Amino acid sequence: MKSKWAPWVLMAPFLVLFIGTMVVPIIMAVGYSFTTVERHGLLGEGGIETSFAGFDNYIAALANQNFVASIGRMILFGVVQVSVMIVAATILALLLESAAAKWPGFFRSAYFLPYGIPGVIATILWSFLYIPGLSPIVDALQLVGIEADFLSPDMVLWSIANIVTWTYTGYNMLIIIAQLKAIPGELYEAARIDGAGPLKIVTSIQLPLIRPALLLTIIFSIIGTLQLFAEPRLLMTMSSGITNEYTPNMSAYAYAFQYNEVGMAAAQAVIIAVSAFVLSAIALGVSSWAERKR
Repeated sequence: MKSKWAPWVLMAPFLVLFIGTMVVPIIMAVGYSFTTVERHGLLGEGGIETSFAGFDNYIAALANQNFVASIGRMILFGVVQVSVMIVAATILALLLESAAAKWPGFFRSAYFLPYGIPGVIATILWSFLYIPGLSPIVDALQLVGIEADFLSPDMVLWSIANIVTWTYTGYNMLIIIAQLKAIPGELYEAARIDGAGPLKIVTSIQLPLIRPALLLTIIFSIIGTLQLFAEPRLLMTMSSGITNEYTPNMSAYAYAFQYNEVGMAAAQAVIIAVSAFVLSAIALGVSSWAERKR
């Protein structure tokens, strides 16, 4: 075998799967977003006609108050939930990588364990802690005179945020720990010789050098926030505050499989992808600006 063909042959299985499961669906979604389907008859028995719709689907999606509200809801969710999760993951990583940490391997595994539980199972488990009459947390709060309904329209968003934070904090913690382990030990030794204490080492060495890992976790979290689906979808049967269009992904799913409007669903999916790209670019821009300011 000629050497110039060997890499392509070895990569062929991956490329076939990647193109078939990623590239082709993206191209099809973009194509569908510019089309509209007209069904003749009550159930389409009179025939189906597909025509070019231009930007009508995008205009309709952006004019849909429920869809726009779902994006705003996820931005609020991300600002609060992602901030809390990244701060918690950073603190845990710094504590486990400190010289005084005991049994770090055990605690790394314990904190990472929730990520190994599928989101559907995690949501079902947490739902038992949210439902009044079944939840020991609700019962304990009632004993001290606090009436809490974690599935009420005003609280359900933050109940979902709690599930997501519980699931992904350990995952982000491991990314940050990997970056911490890449810091040369000579830097710590030099800092201690100069009289730096633990807090000074954290603020002057560790936090600046783990900036790439923090940026990576923030971008992953932004993308994951806009893709939120499983948790609210499962809790929808338990909470009146969750509708079919509660999150952008739920809205696209509803239009595709419940309202049978594939063009609108594809347009919403493209808007979600563009929103994730823009927010990620903003995060990169802010990070670059902060780096130049240092």
